[in-house]
Amino acid sequence: MFSKTGRTLLTRRALIATLGVSAACVFAAAAPITALAQNAPAEVPIEELMKPSPLGELALGPADAKVTVVEYASLTCGHCAHFTNEVWPEFKKKYVDTGKVHYIFRDFPLDNLAAAAAMLARCAGQEKTFPLIEVMFEKQAEWAFGEGNPVPRLFKIAKQAGFTQESFDKCLTDQKLLDEITDERKRASEVFGVNATPTFFINGKRLQGAPTMENFDKMIEPLLAKS
Repeated sequence: MFSKTGRTLLTRRALIATLGVSAACVFAAAAPITALAQNAPAEVPIEELMKPSPLGELALGPADAKVTVVEYASLTCGHCAHFTNEVWPEFKKKYVDTGKVHYIFRDFPLDNLAAAAAMLARCAGQEKTFPLIEVMFEKQAEWAFGEGNPVPRLFKIAKQAGFTQESFDKCLTDQKLLDEITDERKRASEVFGVNATPTFFINGKRLQGAPTMENFDKMIEPLLAKS
């Protein structure tokens, strides 16, 4: 059901060949992405889960909501795209927009192209980050899985968020940002046992099964009903 982390990763040589030297240099520290923890605990300490990332949290909804949902996702993950395109609008309307849920999106790139997309989403700026993520998922088949060099296709998407060629290249050569995204992914794997995307935690408990509204309702509604 979910996209496992065993997906073939791009090598540095392949990146240089397909992305060009200027864009590929940023990936040197990210490839290969190390193997992940295979244990997937059903529940993790909420205090540990809620420690903010050095990246800063991408969050929607009130921080003091009864329920906090944390999603770990990869921008090249097909199941993540399905959730965002098909389930997220209803989920957001029912739970986030009504103030019932505090939602946090965290990057868990499955490959180097996903890491690049995550970097661009961060560089877009807070107000543009979520809209850009949504567009990337909506058009994932076009930029992530088309033939040939993915960089021009990714730049075409990024331009919608105001990127110029200069700002696009600058973002993809930000080593500090890449390191922070890599560290967030590593912590998710080693501390919380994240080994597939998308992975959701609801008040620290892992969502079992597919991320459907039915499964979310089963976990969220009893929490909201508590006094």
